[in-house]
Amino acid sequence: MATNAAVNVDRIDPTDWYVGMKDTSLQLMVYGEGIGSADATTDYAGARVDGIVRLDSPNYLLIYLDLEGAQPGEMTLLFRKGGLEKEVKYILKAREKRGEEHTGFTNADVLYMLMPDRFAQGGSGDGCVDGLFPYKIDRTQPSLRHGGDLEGIRRHLDYFKELGVTALWLTPVLENNSPDSGGCSTYHGYATTDYYRVDPRFGTNAGYRKLCDEAHANGLKVVMDMIFNHCGFNHPWIADLPSRDWLNTPGWLDARKDKAKPEVNGEYLQTSYRLTPTVDPYASVVDMKETVEGWFVPTMPDLNQKNPHVIKYLTQNSFWWIETAGIDGIRMDTYPYAYAGAMAEWAAALNDEYPNFNVVGETWVAEPPYTAAWQKGSKVARKDSNLKTVMDFSFHDRINKAKREDTDGFMKGLNRVYDNFVYDYLYPDPSSVMAFIENHDTDRFLGNGKDSTALKQALAILLTVNRIPQLYYGTEVLMNGTKEKTDGNVRKDFPGGFPGDARNAFTAAGRTRAENAMFAWLSRLLHWRRDNDVITKGKQTQFIPYNGVYVIARQYGGKSVMTVVNGTKKPARLAVKRYAEIIGTKTAAKDVLTDSDVSLASDVDLQPRQTLVLEF
Repeated sequence: MATNAAVNVDRIDPTDWYVGMKDTSLQLMVYGEGIGSADATTDYAGARVDGIVRLDSPNYLLIYLDLEGAQPGEMTLLFRKGGLEKEVKYILKAREKRGEEHTGFTNADVLYMLMPDRFAQGGSGDGCVDGLFPYKIDRTQPSLRHGGDLEGIRRHLDYFKELGVTALWLTPVLENNSPDSGGCSTYHGYATTDYYRVDPRFGTNAGYRKLCDEAHANGLKVVMDMIFNHCGFNHPWIADLPSRDWLNTPGWLDARKDKAKPEVNGEYLQTSYRLTPTVDPYASVVDMKETVEGWFVPTMPDLNQKNPHVIKYLTQNSFWWIETAGIDGIRMDTYPYAYAGAMAEWAAALNDEYPNFNVVGETWVAEPPYTAAWQKGSKVARKDSNLKTVMDFSFHDRINKAKREDTDGFMKGLNRVYDNFVYDYLYPDPSSVMAFIENHDTDRFLGNGKDSTALKQALAILLTVNRIPQLYYGTEVLMNGTKEKTDGNVRKDFPGGFPGDARNAFTAAGRTRAENAMFAWLSRLLHWRRDNDVITKGKQTQFIPYNGVYVIARQYGGKSVMTVVNGTKKPARLAVKRYAEIIGTKTAAKDVLTDSDVSLASDVDLQPRQTLVLEF
């Protein structure tokens, strides 16, 4: 009787799958020594092997199945190689709900972005995890791991509710099994080494699902950060490439194995980080190649999404996490660095399977025409991206310049913010654009200071305009920092999130007077915004800054909101008659920020840099 020893199946991706999908096709990536020469069949009812793909490496086999008639259960896959056979059990699961029932984030939400390693520690956080490269937890080093985890986030769900945000965007939680090097680590999560496993330093797949479930029970959505442009250098693919075209410019890997050659040589192609060639009608071939085929950094190999097997693998991974963890959205990192056509196919597949789900793509060029071209339905794009939400880097750029200037009569200060919204006519859906004043890749809005005046102005605008707003963790307690030395300085630990912290900023008692004032101010605004149809559905009208005062109005159902910002360091006046088209016959309003009454019977005096959010 033949043994199974020579038919090696070490791993199958996806680890399991779901029946009842609109797309009934399933790609199985099978890995095992010599498995590439095997055949595979199944007699599972309703499942059919559509094709077998043998790749360059003898250790991979791709099986394409059609599950149109399959029911949940345990499917047996039979592998044959020579005269030997091996049976492998594979689980097909029932979906918990239909694709249409998965609801994504919208402009009714406020996303709170946080880094799991830097937010809070719920587990032990010490020592190393078996099976991973050695690493060090050292909270004194900004670029090493600090020990935060998913359990730490879960234990602070009440904090998010108290603050008033409605969705959590966690930077990547998937395995980053990369060794520390030169005082640096992949604590940030952007060097994936296993697309189907939560990094064990953060927790487990089950723990991630628990976090999502409890977040939902507390009225919070969860957005998953994904990276399809590149993976981590220690992903198993890199040691044993499935095929030569699995990566862009893979020749450097051969050069690295040759000790006689320098580590970086002519085979290595670095991205230019210039994203404009992707929309430039005059772009040269070399510029486009450097943008989309160059590696982000030498430790992050560039995936070739034009390979149909690669994009199928990645697309299925998105579906799997939606079904398995119940996530409510995806933030896709480095979106324009990947091939636009393949990513458009991915987004179209998601939209078809999950029509009410949402994805936001990182589109880092600070010009509205660029960003607008990446949104689904753009009339100026060469190809529809099918991407529902894009990130407003233009707003980030303008608001951060405006904070350092007095608003003049033409172009400086809040005129920059006004000009940003002028170009909303380019967006197919401005309400599905994500705006922010800071994130993990930028300086904190406060820089190295603590002055909350400009911060409050920026947040008041952010939370009342026609956008999906995103906040960055700790802003509510005046966390600051700049990137002049290292990214880690804008990714500091949340005070009170870790054992031994001198104080706990999750509580009013642990915050300073200034921090409590900022927290209360922002929490009031967030709770007022929640379920506020004027902000989420209202018509937007903006006025050219006049005598240093910038006004943005929202109107819906007979109600009005006016955000009034004095963009100067001197007293100013709101000229009531100038805004008669919004105010009408109203003679009184309520300032949401202070819960105080404001008379509109005459001009309103404004203190230097004062902000009002008037409701009437």
